[in-house]
Amino acid sequence: MPDNSELEEPPVVSRTLKRLAAASVAAALAFSLAACGKGGGSSNDAQTDASGTTTLKMWTHNAGNDEELAAINQVVSDYNGSQAKYKVEVQAFPQDSYNTSVTAAAASKSLPCILDVDGPNVPNWAWAGYLAPLDGLDDQVAKFLPSTVGTYNGKNYAVGYYDVALVIQARKSALEENEIRIPTIDQPWTKDEFAAALTAIKASGKFENTLDLQTGSTGEWWPYAYSPMLQSFGGDLINRDGFKSADGVLNGPEAVEWANWFRSLTVDGYMPLKSGADPAQDFLNGKTAILYNGSWGAEPARSSAIADDIAFLPAVNLGAGAKIGGGSWQWAVSSGCSSTEGALDYMKFALQDKYVAAVSEATGTIPATDAAAALVPGYEPGGVNDIFRQYSKAFALIRPPTPGYPFIATTFTKAAQDILNGADPQQALDQAVSDIDANQQSNNNFQ
Repeated sequence: MPDNSELEEPPVVSRTLKRLAAASVAAALAFSLAACGKGGGSSNDAQTDASGTTTLKMWTHNAGNDEELAAINQVVSDYNGSQAKYKVEVQAFPQDSYNTSVTAAAASKSLPCILDVDGPNVPNWAWAGYLAPLDGLDDQVAKFLPSTVGTYNGKNYAVGYYDVALVIQARKSALEENEIRIPTIDQPWTKDEFAAALTAIKASGKFENTLDLQTGSTGEWWPYAYSPMLQSFGGDLINRDGFKSADGVLNGPEAVEWANWFRSLTVDGYMPLKSGADPAQDFLNGKTAILYNGSWGAEPARSSAIADDIAFLPAVNLGAGAKIGGGSWQWAVSSGCSSTEGALDYMKFALQDKYVAAVSEATGTIPATDAAAALVPGYEPGGVNDIFRQYSKAFALIRPPTPGYPFIATTFTKAAQDILNGADPQQALDQAVSDIDANQQSNNNFQ
């Protein structure tokens, strides 16, 4: 069994960012348990009563997330009222205990028929035997943003209602006063333009922090937020051709260049080594000129006193194209479901555009289909939030869809944190590669 250390939740208020942090802990737990023995059959996932109605159990992590849970319950209520053959019964768990409940249920062969799963966990849970392919739903799933679909070995295992997008929040006045070009989705800043912008803003002396990348956050934020920068340099967390080795992509010249650049942002005084407790508020209070944030930060920014002075910009093209992270919570069918037909029937119903729209609107996130986006105020073409969906379409790259991702995530996080704190980049990345490759090989590359 691999040794996966759990990571702490980041010190931020945003519910979305808290979920990203929890994903790292959840993924590590899921991986450590799944790697010890595959399973996923169920003994009490579906029951048929005397009238012939089969009750399907469904689990969600949304206890405490009132808006999202209410939207999911409405989908279930509509489905149950639409026919009499199946009845879905929801059980909501607190997010902190959700993955423990799932892995324990898998071990005792008592998984529900339908469950939600955080996107980065999907390959691990599919490999572990928890999940069944979403057979017969390919045409419907093809309409969803690629980052909202969980795949493994070429098959779809999960699909979600929404995603979020990483963005650069910048003070427009700081850009204009320093004659800095406003980047666009078609022409993001280049690495040289970004460097020139940082230099000019720092020289103005108007901000304590020229840049804040939220390095005070922990957990899944690190691979979610910073591996896209590595990928924009031309590196990656692992070679995606077979997912057998990280050698050459996580410790090659491009990766080392990324590491040196990442460290230089602190050494050269552009950003703090460790962000404060509330980087978003620091930006709104005028302490920071440029903040690396997500689409979840748009609403508070637009309701702030400086709303008219905020631009939501695309990620920087650091050489190999602009990249951002992708993938959030998704829905799946358990492999041991005794009524797979019923579970897939529910999934087909639940993935209608009107429900995608309802759930994404309830959560303030990016709708996963074009038709759903047209139904959500602000996300329609040309709407105030449409730019985030366009960023997701243009730049999102899912975290490596290999069952070994949880280990890769924690290993990359350690290496990146060590580098930021002064470790030799080549040595730190070589060690990360050695650890990742050993883990992949010890699990026969999860085949």
